Amino acid sequence: MKNVRFARLFVALITLAVITAACTSAAAPSATEETAVPPTAVPDEPETAEPTTAPADMPEPDPADTAVPPEAAEDEPAEEPLPRGVEREFSTDFSRTAISFSEILSGGPPKDGIPAIDDPQFVTVAEADEWLGDKEPVIVYQDGDTVRVYPYQILIWHEIVNDVVNGRPLAVTFCPLCNTGIVFDATVNGQALDFGTTGRLRFSNLLMYDRQTETWWQQAGGNAVIGELLGEQLDFLPAVILGWREVKETYPEAEVLSKDTGIPRDYGRNPYTGYDSINSSPFLYDGPATPGELPPMARVTTVELGEEAAAYPNDVLKDIKVVNDTVGDTDIVVFWEPGVASALGDSDIASGEDVGTTAVYERALDGETLTFTADGETITDEQTGSTWNILGQAVAGELEGAQLTPVVKVDHFWFSWAAFRPDTRIYQPEG
Repeated sequence: MKNVRFARLFVALITLAVITAACTSAAAPSATEETAVPPTAVPDEPETAEPTTAPADMPEPDPADTAVPPEAAEDEPAEEPLPRGVEREFSTDFSRTAISFSEILSGGPPKDGIPAIDDPQFVTVAEADEWLGDKEPVIVYQDGDTVRVYPYQILIWHEIVNDVVNGRPLAVTFCPLCNTGIVFDATVNGQALDFGTTGRLRFSNLLMYDRQTETWWQQAGGNAVIGELLGEQLDFLPAVILGWREVKETYPEAEVLSKDTGIPRDYGRNPYTGYDSINSSPFLYDGPATPGELPPMARVTTVELGEEAAAYPNDVLKDIKVVNDTVGDTDIVVFWEPGVASALGDSDIASGEDVGTTAVYERALDGETLTFTADGETITDEQTGSTWNILGQAVAGELEGAQLTPVVKVDHFWFSWAAFRPDTRIYQPEG
């Protein structure tokens, strides 16, 4: 069955490669003809008995795109070569790097071959309701009274939206291969940055670049890894992933990213069909061995506070709904609720399996540390018996109207997070 699934995915992969090649010149002016990746012939049968599952928007990578240092001479160390094509595509200062170039793999498309959205347009909730399914996943970012909604059905084809909310530049990002949706403040040292896709991956995670200095950034950590801004860090901003039904009921005045992007894509279709299976293998992953406590493709909610990192397996959260914990000396609570489809399972995103969603908050409120419990789908605090929702709001009881302080959390597949933070503590319920 793995072979059959791989063959189907490979066929879809080639189809999307053709779309990318046809649209690159219009969608990404910086991608030239000599950097475009031609489609690869589809074999009748996979060559290996146990293939790695391939997402459908990636042409088969050329092994030559992975830089492998030549043998060093005895007296003089060999200089590590750059990945193929980067000097032609980028003006990045590759002499400044915190990573080995051998860790970089071509994802298939060239620079900007997966085009970022640079001039996002927004529609009303009523308009978006015509094309969004009730359980479709969306990223919700709120700044004061402004609520912006970024559907995964659009992000999955673009990976980056450069936006500005109330004067703050944002980079709204999604790496499908790692299941990481992250919102960053796009200002560094007072300079507003906007981002594009490099067409390269490190540990299967999106490497993006800023257009001001062409520095390369690791999406999972928000850190500059190659170039002029080496060592700089983007600030993570709190955001929550919700199902569309909850969004339209909670935020009827929200602004929703429009499908009118000016770039022809099959919005609503998942080009990575079946990728999120727990039995799949990470695609284009050439990194540290994944610690054995969890399967590589296990969904986890991750929190990093102080010097400590913690991961909360979603299968555990699904059973217990609430976790009271302490990370880096901060008392936190992790909430889980159903009602959000996987964007990476079914070919139709709206029909994806319900994998639920999570949110993380500080437990301290007005000088008191609350302890939360779940009874079915209802979450209450033990101190006052008030009822809370996934947005950290008290909706009934003594504390009605109160708001918990959000803690930045990121959803990952376990292999992705573990590659960058192998020292992560994996939460296990007592008993």
